Amino acid sequence: MLVRGGAVVTVDPVLGVLPRGDVLVDDGRIVAVGRDLDARGAQVLDATGMIVMPGFVNTHHHMWSSLGRNFVADGFPYFAAKRATSTLYEPQDFYRSVLLGLAELANAGVTTVHNWCNNTRSPAHADAELRAHREGLLRARFSYGHVDQMSRDVPVDMTDVDRVRQQYFASGTAFDGLVHLGVSVRGLSQSSEPAFLADMEAVLSRGLPVSIHAGQSPPRTVDAADYERRGWLGPKTLLCHYVTALDSDLEVLARTGTPLSWAPHSEFRLGSAGDPRATLLRMNAMGLPVSLSSDATSIAPSDMFETMRVAWTTGIPWQGTPTAGLPEVGFRRVLEMATLNGARALGLGDVTGSITAGKRADLVLVRTGDVNIAPGGLVETTLVQSATPANVDTVLVDGRFVKRGGRLVGYDVERIVREATASSLRIRTAAGGVLTPPA
Repeated sequence: MLVRGGAVVTVDPVLGVLPRGDVLVDDGRIVAVGRDLDARGAQVLDATGMIVMPGFVNTHHHMWSSLGRNFVADGFPYFAAKRATSTLYEPQDFYRSVLLGLAELANAGVTTVHNWCNNTRSPAHADAELRAHREGLLRARFSYGHVDQMSRDVPVDMTDVDRVRQQYFASGTAFDGLVHLGVSVRGLSQSSEPAFLADMEAVLSRGLPVSIHAGQSPPRTVDAADYERRGWLGPKTLLCHYVTALDSDLEVLARTGTPLSWAPHSEFRLGSAGDPRATLLRMNAMGLPVSLSSDATSIAPSDMFETMRVAWTTGIPWQGTPTAGLPEVGFRRVLEMATLNGARALGLGDVTGSITAGKRADLVLVRTGDVNIAPGGLVETTLVQSATPANVDTVLVDGRFVKRGGRLVGYDVERIVREATASSLRIRTAAGGVLTPPA
């Protein structure tokens, strides 16, 4: 397939932006990027009037709760809604919720997601999520997690992690190589120190990538120097919400190459550790490998265009504060966060995240003639400042269409929405008066 004649934002540090270029794909792999490529006999995908970009990578998404996006209310915020409903999800609800989330992500140009399950209630729940991934067409990490509201003093039982690894991931990946396995641990904000140490030892002894909520609120629960001494840091450890990080912590992360996930909406809405904008600016100034994420859909939409905009909008120094001399976060930087940095954070930097020959063809085509984007201008600015999921014309994952001509393909959207609605109604009803469904 030849993707021809678009403005190509490669996010490749060598290739940069091609005002007009072609991308040649063969057997799901990018084989060439340039001007006027010769590809006689190839299927031509006309990208005239469009921006061609790498697919977004969302590095932190609690997909089991996608169907609970509208459970929150004034006086009934995220954590209250989660406590009231998390124990009520049945395996079928997990399947429906994850499939809903995957379809939403594909529609918005996300081609890779970190499914951070922080409520793996049973082996059947894990199987239900993986069934959704088998059908969901996107590249992903499935991070097996704890049971929500379990005792702080009890370590996570890794027996089913081992079962899932052997059953689904014996070759290293699953579902045509699209999905790989990780584990999410609670961290000290949700577990006692002995339980947390046991969880970390269990995960790292298995050689699996691990993800940790680092804490948006006091007290500071992650001491990066201590983590380094224990041998916990490095490319296979992903820290999210590290709003409480000190400069000394960030220096350790830079030295060890430990990736970070930043969820702009969540850091502001749920964080109480001070100014999250200042933390992002310090991370940016140190050149840390920050990626972007949406957290849960009841906090922010699975819309990486909006996520980039919030990161860009808040990434400015304020006079009279310690951020005054720090560089602002620019358009190109947030594009890297949303694509290449995300791929690297999930260990997929050689697979996706940029339009580079040899990588898999995870591509997004964005129309520039729509009323909210036109008239065209600098393409990186356009993607961050103006584009929305409604402008996403085409999405390819591994060279296969998941959205084409503005419509999702490969998903029965009507069925997905109908079944998610049924599960949502059942959970809200079971939760009682706090979530009474409308008449």
